[in-house]
Amino acid sequence: MIHVSGCCHRCFHTTGSHYLGADTTAFQQLMMSKTLFKDFPDLKFIIPHGGGAVPYHWGRFRGLCDMMNLPSLTEIIENNIYFDTCVYHQEGIDLLLEVVPIENILFASEMIGAVRGIDPMTGHYFDDTKRYIDGSKLNDEDKAKVFNGNTRDVFARMDARLKEVGLI
Repeated sequence: MIHVSGCCHRCFHTTGSHYLGADTTAFQQLMMSKTLFKDFPDLKFIIPHGGGAVPYHWGRFRGLCDMMNLPSLTEIIENNIYFDTCVYHQEGIDLLLEVVPIENILFASEMIGAVRGIDPMTGHYFDDTKRYIDGSKLNDEDKAKVFNGNTRDVFARMDARLKEVGLI
């Protein structure tokens, strides 16, 4: 998980600019690495907060890949880069689900998240991300991938460990 910590500089709000900017920067750096995933094909990164600005600027990143003679974004992230669902509104989740391949999205929610409180427009907690996946246009199979299937693929040893301790 690539997750920055707090920011000491008053000009950068930790959750509003610092986190999202760092998420986007981390993606850019991974995207530009020409050999990282060739050298370490099993290496996996999770970028939180829906990837920062990445889904919103997917076309920009596609263009940069083309200009920099890099593989396609889908090929770059395919088995190595994942985004979580800590995006606090339906439209943002819908964009994430539309732009990023479903196999690269992992369910995440927060208790006492970055934005605490109830959204006055919906009457629900901002960080209740399950309701956004439930409210998406995904079919049941893709919802199951986001909620747990993809996580089980990324953390392949998890099922073996859960069986070992008698939880499944």
